[in-house]
Order: sequence, then structure tokens, then C-alpha cells
Amino acid sequence: MLTYAEKDYSDGEVYGLLRPYVSAWFKKKYSEFTPVQRKTIPLIKQGVNVLVSSPTGTGKTLAVFLGLIDRMYEYYEKNGELPSGIYIVYVSPLRALNNDMKKNLYDPAEGIIEVAREMGYELPEIRIAVRTSDTSPYEKQKMLRNPPHILITTPESLALSLNAPRFRQLLRNTRVVVVDEIHDLASSKRGSHLAVSIERLENLVGSPVQRVGLSATIAPLEEVAKFLVGYGDNGELRDCVIVDARFDKPVDIRVVAPVEDLVHTPAEVVNEAIYRKIIELVRKHKTTLIFTNTRSATERVVFKLRKLMEREKILDIDEIEAHHSSLSRDVRLEVEEKLKKGELRVVVSSTSLELGIDIGYIDLVILLSSPKSATRLLQRVGRSGHHIREVSKGRVIVVDRDDLVECTVLAKLAMERRIDNIRIPRNTLDVLAQHIVGLALEGDWRIEDAYRLVKRTYTFHDLSFEDFQSVVYYLAGRLGDFYEYQRIYSKIWLDDEKGVFGRKRTSRMIYYLNIGVIPDESKVRVFTTDRKYVGDLEEGFVEYLAPGDLFILGGRVYEFIQSRGLVAVVRPADGQRPTVPSWFSEMLPLSFDSAIEVGKFRRKVSELLDKLGFDKTIDLLTREYRLQRHSARSICEYILEQKLYANNLVPSDKLILIEIFDEDTRRNIIVHSLFGRRANDALARLYAYMVGSKLGVNIKITVTDNGFMLSLPGHPDADYVELFKSIPLNQAWDILTRVIRRTDLLKRRFRHVAVRSFMLLRRYRDVERSIQKLQLNAEELLKAVEEIKDFPVLKETYREILMDYMHVDEALKILKAVKNGEIEVKSIGPLDIPTPFAHSIVVHGYTDVVLMEDMRRLLARLHDLVVERLKELKLLPRESRDSRAETYAAT
Repeated sequence: MLTYAEKDYSDGEVYGLLRPYVSAWFKKKYSEFTPVQRKTIPLIKQGVNVLVSSPTGTGKTLAVFLGLIDRMYEYYEKNGELPSGIYIVYVSPLRALNNDMKKNLYDPAEGIIEVAREMGYELPEIRIAVRTSDTSPYEKQKMLRNPPHILITTPESLALSLNAPRFRQLLRNTRVVVVDEIHDLASSKRGSHLAVSIERLENLVGSPVQRVGLSATIAPLEEVAKFLVGYGDNGELRDCVIVDARFDKPVDIRVVAPVEDLVHTPAEVVNEAIYRKIIELVRKHKTTLIFTNTRSATERVVFKLRKLMEREKILDIDEIEAHHSSLSRDVRLEVEEKLKKGELRVVVSSTSLELGIDIGYIDLVILLSSPKSATRLLQRVGRSGHHIREVSKGRVIVVDRDDLVECTVLAKLAMERRIDNIRIPRNTLDVLAQHIVGLALEGDWRIEDAYRLVKRTYTFHDLSFEDFQSVVYYLAGRLGDFYEYQRIYSKIWLDDEKGVFGRKRTSRMIYYLNIGVIPDESKVRVFTTDRKYVGDLEEGFVEYLAPGDLFILGGRVYEFIQSRGLVAVVRPADGQRPTVPSWFSEMLPLSFDSAIEVGKFRRKVSELLDKLGFDKTIDLLTREYRLQRHSARSICEYILEQKLYANNLVPSDKLILIEIFDEDTRRNIIVHSLFGRRANDALARLYAYMVGSKLGVNIKITVTDNGFMLSLPGHPDADYVELFKSIPLNQAWDILTRVIRRTDLLKRRFRHVAVRSFMLLRRYRDVERSIQKLQLNAEELLKAVEEIKDFPVLKETYREILMDYMHVDEALKILKAVKNGEIEVKSIGPLDIPTPFAHSIVVHGYTDVVLMEDMRRLLARLHDLVVERLKELKLLPRESRDSRAETYAAT
């Protein structure tokens, strides 16, 4: 049963629960408890399962460990010794967090002993150790001789520890598992992996283990709590108390438009204005953390800021650093240390500093462009004001009108603490394969017993026995006759009659050398059809490409033909419009929940313009959304131009607009669907299948957060609204499976899943296979297994693409709403000039650093054409932009 912590204990009541020396140390160090500590410490002392959700800097980690340290000394007072073996397992997603935690735990552990000594108590030392892939063999041996009371580890290292014969014995006395940054783990396959490891740990212990989850701001808390605790053998959800302190800390978030005219201002002027704004904000604050959305943007911003700061003698270049995942671990640690010591004034990061690594005092967070979700915005801004009484301060700098609308909505949602729902992957068969081999290493298992254990987790609770059995059969080499031909050998033995499986001689080596769920990525070398080398692309970008897609590399446009292994073949396509921007794989997608709110906002402003008029709507937006007046005016102009040009059709959460935009040799079907890129990707492929089947033509697809575009040769006529409405809901999964069958996306994701499932081995004995070799092998294997019905590795590949990459469930929700009449579908066109909301979709392929200036010029040109057309229709006067405001007001 899930319950919320209602009782708010007083400081005196909490002190009364703690040993006198623990209370004395806390009073000396902090004087008073934070609200989250007052609610959490009593629950930790009671030994119940707890999920604690609160922002960074509210003291949740200390609350948990203070209660646990107190319990350990309570045990010592009763028994004359500390518990033997490992008592607490602390798991976090980042090795850097683990090193932080070790330092942060030593402070209270040593401080309490010191205060106790002053009070006349002699306490033994609580031993703390870190075990990750970075831990040396010497350190591991030391742990075996003198085990820590608190083990700090990662999900992967915990899984390995459960199968290390000697270390495994030290885990038998575990009483508590603490999962930090649970919001980050739960939303990925690493979380699925960890969930099974915790069940295996509890099975080893032989009695219930207290589970404690620590999370930043996340929703829904009930879902994360279920993930943390799982189910008992009776199928009932285990008990968990939720401490909801997500909104204990004040926040101040504002959106900043660097220039008044976001359409016509040249790119270099906008850029200059952005850097001027950053410098102005940096000067007013002690330490500023700047978030970009891509690693390449992080490097560019650092380079430009260093140049400007040095030229204008504002800061020393050593006071500005970059921090992102492509940098070496040593460089990242050095930057983190400098931050903690207060030696840096500015740090620029992509996503690597979103999680709770201790980075010292930050008093301002700047976000360059949209963070794509209200949750991420709150998490990023929450890195500033590292104390509960300090305001978390964030400024979001926008670059165009779509960005302005989106960020205005996200800032409002974040200020009102309305956040996105987490997505937890379910029934991940590749993760299951790893754990079945792990279980086999423990000893012989009955299939039913192993199935029961796995079903205790939230992530596998509704797994069918047939799917579980098919993974066991696959690992035992019983599915199909391709195994020997493809040199794929069984990883476990299976006795069909007894329904028992166990380990083979090679199982341990395979498991140790290949465990983990994070895929290896590589560069893909690009050659033209006449074998001329062009350059390299990120593998994540290539997996998105379909034959015929156009993209930019080295400032030129190329058409994608095909790929094999890590080589892509292209042909020059100069003068054609790109359909996929080169940063596509790095760009964060707008979340479904936030996208719907953007659609509601568009609808609200459209209705306000009708009801209040232009000026009063500006006043209201300025006041309610804390906008600069020129930003509010930009939003009103943008939406009013759409209303005037598109016959009052404003795409929103309640209206999907299908726009036909014709060029000389092609027809573009622009679908304005404000549901985020993941759902739109599934919708676009389903709709393209319907249109392609009806018209018998090849279609190019461009997908964005605000909609998608199908480009067709010629100008074929059809009832495009009816084709959209006729997408069959009950066949959507099968259609998408057929559509992605021949794509690079399937080939590359199949490799990832095959590696995770131990079908392809990265390492075996002393041999490490290259990604190129693995990819070629994966493509051969794919041909061999696609004829086998429900082959688990291929089945999981399709599930991962359709559910984790595309969010087909969200697409189906939209299509159901269309069928039920909750969402209208209307059309406009054919047009020779696209509507204002379509401009960013039309130029999407140009959104590349090399051609940013071209893109902005094209947007300005399209805008001018719209305004000119409105003047021809006498909907706008032939006057300057400033005087046009009066006409907007009158309109």
C-alpha cells in the first residue's frame, strides 16, 4: 500500500528519536532540521520503505543517512558490536556521485564519533567503501578482508557483486538498499536492471530489505514508489511511504528574449545579443551554470565566452570551463573540484550536471533555448541556491518565436510545479536475458521460481510466462537452427523435463565481460557513390536516416543511399532542401505532457485575442507569465498572423491542422500536431504509410516537436484529412513494425539489443570485437532470426523502438482522441506560401550551425511573404512594423 507522510514532527521530537551524540553532532553542525528531514528521519528509524522526493539542497540524503547511522549505533549499543558484513547498499547512476557520497558520508560518520568521545562514548568506526568499475583489484581484496558497513556502488557493479562468489557472501546481511537519483534510473533500462538486482539481493538475504529512494522533482510519485518497492510473492504491492517535499524550495524562473524582433534580426546580431545578456547576468552573480542542449553547443559557447570575457577583461579564461559527457573523466572531475572550491565563475554543460553531483555554490542557472520539459527545467534551475532557504534562480534565453512560446509555457509550468510524467520501460527482454544468466551462475533454478522472482519487480510484473520461457529457450540455444551456422552458442543449460536451468562452463566469463545496458556508440564514415570520403556522422544520427533523406555535412547537402556496418553511402544533392538537421540525434525531444500544454497555450492566446483584443492580451501575458513586454507582443503577433493567414485555424491541443503547401515539383503535407517529437515520429510514419499506400509514391518525412511534413513528388490530390483519420488503431503496431523493418534504425538497435542479450559478445576470452564487426554480425543475424516468430531479441528491438524511441502509445492516445471527436482535424490549402506556424517545420532541415544564417534569412523571407499576402488581402496595412501594432490592436 502506498501512503504519504502526513505528520510533520517538531525538531524536539526528531532529536528525541536519535542517540544523544547523533543529536549533539547535528545541532553543532546545522542547528535545525529542514522540513524534508523532519518527515524522513522518523520513517528511516522505523525501517519502512520510503521514497523521498525533494529538490537539490534540501538535505534529503543527510536525512536518510543520519537515521541509518543512528540505527547502526543503536545496534552497537545493544550488541556490543556493529552489524557484520555489508549493512547498507547505496546505488547511484554516476560513479562521480559515488565518490561524492563517500566524502559526504565521512563528514557525519567521523563528526559523530568525535562528538560522542567528548560526551564520554567510545564508538567504533563505520566503514564506507566504493565498488565500481574504477575500483582497483587491491581495493576489492581489502573489502573481502575487512568488509564495509556501507557499500557505495552502481547498478552494473551491484549485478556483478551478486555473482562474485566471495563478495556475494558479504551481502547476506544487507538490511537497507538506498537508490539515489531514482528518477534518472527508473526511466531507462538501467533501472529495469537494478530492479531485478534488488530482488536477487533480497532473495539472497532471505528476508525483506528496507528500500529507500531519493529523487529530485518527479511525477507521478506513486509510479516511482511502485518501481522502488515492487510486489510480494502474493502479488500485492509492497508498502511504501512517500515523502513529498518536491516544492519546499522557492524558485524564480524568467524567459528572456535577447532582441525585440526575433524574426528579422540577423543571426550574428541575435548571437551577439545572447552573449551580451549572458555577460550581463554573469557579472551580477558569483557562479553561473549555463545549460545548452547539445555537446557541440557547449564547446561553442565556452569558446565564444572566453574570447569575449578576455577581450573585455571581465574574467580570466581559466574561470570558464565546459563539462559534458564527451570530455574525459579526469577533466570532468577537475572541473567539479574547481567548482566546489569556488575557482570558477562560469561552467557550461549539456546534460552532465543535471544530476546531483555536489558542485558547490551556484547562484544562477542560464538555459540557452528550451530544455524541452518542465521537469528538466526545474531540475536544471534547482542546481542553483544550494540551501533550502535560498531561491533557485533560472533565466531561459530564447532564439526564435517557437522557442519563445515553448519556454513561456515551460517556465509557467515549472513555477506552478506542474511537471511531466515519467516513463518507466516495461518487460525489457534483453535485461531479462542478462539476469537469467546471472541467476544460473548462482546455482540451478526451476523456471517457475526464477519467473516468480522476476515478476516481483514493477518493471516485469506483467511479463507473460511465454515471454520469460522464450528468453530461457533462446539462451539455451533452443529457438531455431541458426545457432551453430552463425556461431552463436548457448549461455545456459536447460533440462526440459524437470524445468530447470543452470550455468555452463563459459557462462561466468560471458557475464563478467559483457554485462551492462549502455550501448557502445561509434562514428559512421561517409562516402559518396564513387567512393570519395566525405566525413563522419554520429551513429545515433545515421540510425534515423532513411534512403532519400537529405542532410548537411561539411556545409554541403547529401542524399542518404544506404549503410552497411559503420559505413554510409551518399550522393551529392546540392541546391536541395535538407530534411533532417545534423544535430537531430543530440537534440532533446519535447515531452508529450509539455507539448500538450504548449498547444493549450496557443489556444488560450487565440481566444484571448478574440475576447480582449491585442493590447489587453499583451498586458495579461506580461503580468501572468512574467514576460518582457516585447516578448508578450511577439507571441501575440505570431498567433494573430496565423489566425489572419489561416482563416482562424490555430493548431492546438484540440486541433490538428493539415496544411498543403505546394512547390514547383513537389507537394508538402504539413501536419501541425503539437505532441512532441517522439509521438510525432510514430504519427508521421503511420500517416506516410497511409498516404504512400493510397498514392503509390515515395515520401520523405521531416519530424519536429510541433508537427511533421511529408514531401511527395508532383501534386497528387487526395482527401488528406480522411487518410489521417483512417489510420487503423488496432493495426498501428503491425504497420510500424513493417515500416521500420528495412531501416537503419532497426539494424542498429538490433545490435544494441543483441549485445545486451549476450547474442553478440563485445568481449570473450582475450578478444574484444570492434563496433564495426559487431554491426556487420548483427546485420547477418537479423536476416537469420526475422523468420522465427516472436524471437525475443528481435521482439525486444521492436518494443524498444516503438515504445522508448517513438512512444507509439502516445500516438495511439492522439488517434483515439481524433476518433472520439475530442481532437478535430481540419485542412488548409493548397498554398504557395506556408502558414506562419509551418515556417519552422519547412526550414527544419536547415537548422544546422553552418547554415544558421541561411535558416534565419529563410524564416524572415517566409514571414515577409505572409505579411505581404496579408497586405494584399487588406488584412494588414502597407506600413512599418511599429505602426502595424495599431492594426493588430484593431484586428
